[in-house]
Amino acid sequence: MTAAPSHPAPLYKVLGPDRMPHHGGRGQWPPPGEWLEATGALKPCSNGLHLCRAKDLVLWLGPEIWTAEADGEVIDHDDKVVVRRARLISRVETWTERTARLFAADCAEHVLPIYEAAHPSDTRPRDAIVAAHAYARGDIDDAAGAAAWAAAWAAAGAAAGAAARDAAWAAEQSWQTDRLMAYLRGGAR
Repeated sequence: MTAAPSHPAPLYKVLGPDRMPHHGGRGQWPPPGEWLEATGALKPCSNGLHLCRAKDLVLWLGPEIWTAEADGEVIDHDDKVVVRRARLISRVETWTERTARLFAADCAEHVLPIYEAAHPSDTRPRDAIVAAHAYARGDIDDAAGAAAWAAAWAAAGAAAGAAARDAAWAAEQSWQTDRLMAYLRGGAR
């Protein structure tokens, strides 16, 4: 953890609907362009305004992603930055329920070979991922889509659990970050 006077990297804030906190905190964030300021000593997870770098974003996803700017004191922490002052710049309009579902299915599909190597006769995870993609595209109804969504996440969890160790997770997180940024730039399917 290091303290720095400013943070030049692109920053993001994940919020719920109406700019309300999604991962803790209180109160509505002000409209884009208006500064919000924290008082007291900055401390990760306890006090300050918490933002994400691109590499952190996959750990903090939620309903709304906003680009943000920081000013003043900044603490770079493991999976976030904690800042004295921040403001929202604009909502990332490419992050929608559809792209969130496609991204989740992509993540499950990316680790699926790990699961299939251990369970070659179990086609349920692959079938669920196909259905999750179809639901996100609007090709199947809500009930089938909900089942596919849950199964795709379960497949990703099972495959990641079978493979997850520090090096494997770092590589997977890097892949997920690259894929997420492609969605946010509007360049993913």
